[in-house]
Amino acid sequence: MSQGGAAAREAAKPQDRGWAWMVLLAAVVLQGLTLGFPSCIGIFFTDLQHEFQASNSETSWFPSIMVAVLHGGGPLCSILVKRFGCRFAVMLGGLLSGVGMVSSSFCKSISQLYLTAGLITGLGSCFSFQAGVTALGYYFVRWQTLANAMASTGVSLGFTLWPLLSQYLLDEMGWRNTFLIFGGILLNCCVCGAIMRPIQLASRPPLQSPKHAEEPGRRAEGAQLSNGASSPHPELQQQTRRTACFQMLQKYLAFDIFCQNKGYQIYTIGVAWMMMGFALPHVYLVPYAIQNGVEERKAALLISVIGFINIFIRPFTGLLSGHRIFTGRRIYLFSLAVLLCGLSNFICVISAEFSVLIIYCVILSIAMSGIGALTFQVLMDVVEMDRFSSALGLFTILESITLLIGPPLTGLLVDLTSDFHYVFYNSSFLLISAALFMGLSFCALERKNRLKEASKAPLDNPSRNQYSETPTEPQSESQSPPAVVYITSI
Repeated sequence: MSQGGAAAREAAKPQDRGWAWMVLLAAVVLQGLTLGFPSCIGIFFTDLQHEFQASNSETSWFPSIMVAVLHGGGPLCSILVKRFGCRFAVMLGGLLSGVGMVSSSFCKSISQLYLTAGLITGLGSCFSFQAGVTALGYYFVRWQTLANAMASTGVSLGFTLWPLLSQYLLDEMGWRNTFLIFGGILLNCCVCGAIMRPIQLASRPPLQSPKHAEEPGRRAEGAQLSNGASSPHPELQQQTRRTACFQMLQKYLAFDIFCQNKGYQIYTIGVAWMMMGFALPHVYLVPYAIQNGVEERKAALLISVIGFINIFIRPFTGLLSGHRIFTGRRIYLFSLAVLLCGLSNFICVISAEFSVLIIYCVILSIAMSGIGALTFQVLMDVVEMDRFSSALGLFTILESITLLIGPPLTGLLVDLTSDFHYVFYNSSFLLISAALFMGLSFCALERKNRLKEASKAPLDNPSRNQYSETPTEPQSESQSPPAVVYITSI
């Protein structure tokens, strides 16, 4: 007994101490290198247009593809992590990111840039970022919330430093050499991945015993297959494959939750619609400022101001949203942040002077901090934790589709009108409409649930039956009806 306890203690030793803090440092650097990197692409917008003689719409496909793949490659990364582990996924992502940016420095057309810097670098950044966050979850248990909050500061640091470095290198050596250097910088993701060595958890040995127990059955099945027992039933094999495929889709893409859970449905549609306008200022703010006479260095500084303020505001927003006053009401706080983000865009329409754009960046950064801190927290409130990973898979894929099409469609509008003001009009419309849709829909849903609970109150004991329907069979006790759990979690 004492030997087992000592072994368990030894296995859990790396968690929350020692090497775990090095892993946290690596996660901070990873998030700065991956999530912070797309913030600097707008600085190269004008140079890429002149180099390839491309329109606004054609040029904006490049950052759109990168950001869409970065957000939408989550299910593929999950499969990779499950098969090969976090360290391999992070290092593979770093290699892909580096190769993508080095290759992009030799591109002869804008379409080649879509493949190299857009698809390859975006996919590599996705692997490194998401596998890094997963590794952090293994290394921290007691201090997991603190670790995730500290790791997210890497995004703000990347947002601050990438634009400044980009503008300096662009002035000194041009965009091609800058992309070549970026490839070398992104290879540091491999170093971060090497730090994330696999951790041996105490719960692993008991989990392996059922596999050995299943082996005789599998051997028997294998013997039957080798004897040709199942050869007369190809339909059964096809049905088994279909079932396995359906289970895989259900695991990584929660279509059943989307159909049954009204809260998840509203939130996913609202965020997907919001993302069409959310990314527009990051892509077009620098070209807009340069077109209106702001110096290139000052224009690059605007993006850095957003990142710098994020460093301080985002942790505060996270702490504020964690207060018990906002329990069950975070969706309204999130909708308010989206509304503020949409309204702030009208400042750019009023004036394009540098001092006014600084004020715009400050307000936009405060709103962005709220959106960044609450996006996944609200999703956790809406969906059960045991289905969170699959709900997140569908959520990020739908989000990535709108991130992909938003900037090019707005770029087409700018090409047709030759007026950058439409970028901010479009962004404001999408953000404000998404905020109102989510806020009013959740308000109506909450009222409906309250009326439903009030009608059930005289018949049932509300303290017991508030969270699940009364089951008639003992087996369904462990599987409470999803709809009821999801509704009460709102």
